[in-house]
Amino acid sequence: MANMIETFSGVFTALVTPFDDAEIDFAAYDNLVERQIAAGIRGLVPVGTTGEAAALEAEEAIALIRRTVAVADGRAFVLAGTGSNNTAHAVAAARAAEAAGADGCLVVTPYYNKPSQEGLLLHYGAVARSTGLPIVLYSVPGRCGVEIAPETAAQLAETHGNIVGIKEAGGRSERISDLRALCGEDFVIHSGDDALTLPFLSVGAHGVTSVVSNYAPKEMVAMLDAWRRGEHHVALALHQRIHALSKAMFVEGNPVPVKQALAIRQLMSGSVRAPLAPLGASSRIILERALAAFERQSA
Repeated sequence: MANMIETFSGVFTALVTPFDDAEIDFAAYDNLVERQIAAGIRGLVPVGTTGEAAALEAEEAIALIRRTVAVADGRAFVLAGTGSNNTAHAVAAARAAEAAGADGCLVVTPYYNKPSQEGLLLHYGAVARSTGLPIVLYSVPGRCGVEIAPETAAQLAETHGNIVGIKEAGGRSERISDLRALCGEDFVIHSGDDALTLPFLSVGAHGVTSVVSNYAPKEMVAMLDAWRRGEHHVALALHQRIHALSKAMFVEGNPVPVKQALAIRQLMSGSVRAPLAPLGASSRIILERALAAFERQSA
């Protein structure tokens, strides 16, 4: 498969899913996507953790992927979330995403099952064989209870030509170095933690799959662009602003705070689906203060 580094060198947004009276608010979703593209986002990630994939029906997930493809209209790479802890379901989701026009699949580590590394090889191998789309692994041990070992990622990339990269959300920069050493420089590495994007870039990551960019896409793009231009002092200053905002965006479980932030800006409802609950009162105060400080710096 063609080198994907340039495609993934930048900001991908892990899109929230707006709701209106428990139904998907597609008008708000369209506006969200257009706002991302206008800011220079390189990729769009529907139906991931931030999109409340676990609370969506299969038909809703495919409808969101189709909508993202249609609205993006080739202006951004559409990396559809197709992960599951049921391998057959992950295979079916990857095939459905391909049929819906997605450009690639983001496949999270199976959660709850806690498979061995051999189990991960079997799971990801089955998904890779089911589709011609490029696949990005997603290692997030805090949610899944198991981490994709760099050796496992390397074996998967060597065995399956369409496994092109990883979204790394393990919180440790040394993982980036290990992945580069074992998987090679053509293997895409994305930060899965907004606050660690700049540190990860400094040791070889290529981009970020961001939650914060739902709210602040221009600033995220500006930070990545500054880094790529070698303007590291500019990137560091933007990192400091984004870091303070990012801390508030994760004051409770994602995507509750970021959806509330978008609601405060009157861009959509802050509604989330159960088992998630609305943002607590004390957390809302923290979020509002962080948003006010961020906006003052933008003025």
